[in-house]
Amino acid sequence: MARILLIGGHGKVALLLEPLLVAAGHDVTAVIRNPEHEADVAGTGATPLVADVESLDTDQLANLVSGNDAVVWSAGAGGGDPARTYAVDRDAAIRSIDAAAAVGVGRYVMVSYFGAGEGHGVSPDDPFFAYAEAKTAADAHLRASSLDWTILAPSALTLDPPTGRIDVRAAEPASVARADVAAVIAAAIAEPATSRRTITFNSGDVPIDEALRTLAG
Repeated sequence: MARILLIGGHGKVALLLEPLLVAAGHDVTAVIRNPEHEADVAGTGATPLVADVESLDTDQLANLVSGNDAVVWSAGAGGGDPARTYAVDRDAAIRSIDAAAAVGVGRYVMVSYFGAGEGHGVSPDDPFFAYAEAKTAADAHLRASSLDWTILAPSALTLDPPTGRIDVRAAEPASVARADVAAVIAAAIAEPATSRRTITFNSGDVPIDEALRTLAG
């Protein structure tokens, strides 16, 4: 089917996404920072690749993404340290976008969050501020790129069982299961209706494939 590079391959959503992509016939390489996580990733059927995207420059990232049909960014610093949040969620993400464009990868799916943007409204005193700013900058850079991009912006993530259904029309954030976010990423990669769109979503009543197809209307 497709060669997919998943950056942030040991995240909670990523570990749920990898078996879905493999089951769909894709060749999945999952980039991880910690070699101790290789077995977890390999257990999903994906191929683990140890690399610290925070320390790679654009040329090195170009080598990393080259040869793939799609890149999925699901990495994150995990909060806490603002400097590292900017380094990973903004700077490394932007370099990966530039790298994908430079080597002609084309398809790029960014996992963001419901509310990211210039009007995110997070106070500079809030510990979440650095993440909000970083994601806003990375998303804007992707939108301005030549890539066939999709930005997926789920609301608050839960560990609830998957429902297979979402709401892409909600005006306000609520929550959505991580397993459903993984299913949305898997479905969005090959869905033309998601091309060059930012898709905010909550848990809902519409089957995922149908909800994404309706975006074309």
